[in-house]
Amino acid sequence: MKFLSATSSLLILAAPLTTAASFSFFDPSQTPLKVDPVQDFPVEGNNPLLYCANPANHLLQIESVNLSPNPRNRQTLTIKAQGTFLDRIEKGATVSLEVKWGIITLLKQTVDLCDQISNVDLKCPLEKGQMTLTKQVDLPKNIPPGKYSVLADVYTKDQRQVTCLRADNIEFHL
Repeated sequence: MKFLSATSSLLILAAPLTTAASFSFFDPSQTPLKVDPVQDFPVEGNNPLLYCANPANHLLQIESVNLSPNPRNRQTLTIKAQGTFLDRIEKGATVSLEVKWGIITLLKQTVDLCDQISNVDLKCPLEKGQMTLTKQVDLPKNIPPGKYSVLADVYTKDQRQVTCLRADNIEFHL
């Protein structure tokens, strides 16, 4: 299964939606991803993204993420993201990913970030400093209509949080 993941982690969120029709059900033994239930922390830009909790201590400081078109309707989605890595991200970094279609969990798994990063024309290690990323994603026409929620929690190999992002109620129509 092909996943997109990127320094901005937005691509980590966008890719599961592009292949939603082919997802399998998750392993129920995995622990749930953590989200701050009290307060929303929106990501700057034209996007539906929220941080899972206060991002003050994240290793990736996202300056902006812009999606075009937003909302998405099975068209080519252009993602433009800008941010700064406060430290180098090396092999062994992980992405815990959860995708829901309504209340049904379609996917829940943890993958190696560096194994997936080539999908956005990057490679590990991701160096400390500012990065700008532009990526076009062709959304397939067979995404079932409905509301999707995506959560991506990213950690370094020594368990320091890179970022945690979520998008709730992303809606696709016929």
